[in-house]
Amino acid sequence: MLDTFSLLLKTDFPALQRTRLDTLQANLGYRCNQSCLHCHVAASPRRTEEMSWEAMELLLQFVQRQGVATLDLTGGAPELNPHFRRLVLAARAQGLKVMDRCNLTILNEPGQEGLANFLAENEVEIVASMPCYLEENVNRQRGDGVFESSLAGLRQLNALGYGVTGSGRVLNLVYNPAGPSLPPDQVKLEVAYKEQLASRYGIVFNQLYALANMPIQRFGSQLVANDGFHHYMGLLKAAHRDDNLAGVMCKSLISVNWQGFVYDCDFNQMLGLPLGEASAPVPLADLLATEFDGLPIRVADHCYGCTAGQGSSCGGALG
Repeated sequence: MLDTFSLLLKTDFPALQRTRLDTLQANLGYRCNQSCLHCHVAASPRRTEEMSWEAMELLLQFVQRQGVATLDLTGGAPELNPHFRRLVLAARAQGLKVMDRCNLTILNEPGQEGLANFLAENEVEIVASMPCYLEENVNRQRGDGVFESSLAGLRQLNALGYGVTGSGRVLNLVYNPAGPSLPPDQVKLEVAYKEQLASRYGIVFNQLYALANMPIQRFGSQLVANDGFHHYMGLLKAAHRDDNLAGVMCKSLISVNWQGFVYDCDFNQMLGLPLGEASAPVPLADLLATEFDGLPIRVADHCYGCTAGQGSSCGGALG
């Protein structure tokens, strides 16, 4: 895989500082039942990295000490970590909001029977990858059969009340462009998604998040291989908006990798860029009593992916 790390380090991206920490995003491992073309983690069924229960206990201690309200679980497919359900139960017992970044097809995998019911019973908010409402586009980006499996997962969730108005069970979908382009207007795209998924398949959901692809890992490698890296970076920089800087996710979030090291965001984690001004990865155990408000955030050229156009964050468009 071609690495974009050296191409991203030199940057003129504006300096950023943290505000109050309210979300801990934990990558529970890089193993996934899919190998998507746009994946910035380069997750796949062949990956073996996974977070231990001891590291998860430290997550729970950290959020309690820091007063963090939200535990955001990602991967790979986070549900493939053998301690996933135990972590969710412990987090909910502490009163945390738990988000599961789910690829939908995992709900149909052998060994994951009852997963949808488990998520519903524990009021886990689901953020689900669904890069298009058209079968051809989804399968091209994520693999043959993924669209039908995703629909099957959505139907399971809808049957449990997810995405249904008034149920309290939140189901948000995530759109990524198929290639090196900016996502379209999130509000208009959400209307189209809701109309098409409801009329074609009877599927409902709460919100759509439209995210730009990051020029790192698998997607970045494709850009370099196709001589498209500099063109894509030019597109992101030309579309940069200072208004989006106030809402970028790294201001109120930290990202913890499967080994328990802390980064400013999931993208920095994938690039191995240490937290803030640190010269080496910082373990979460060293930050239990740290005051994060006002600390510097490490930036590089990929940060333009979060501020281009309408902006991107883990919660969708910024403006």
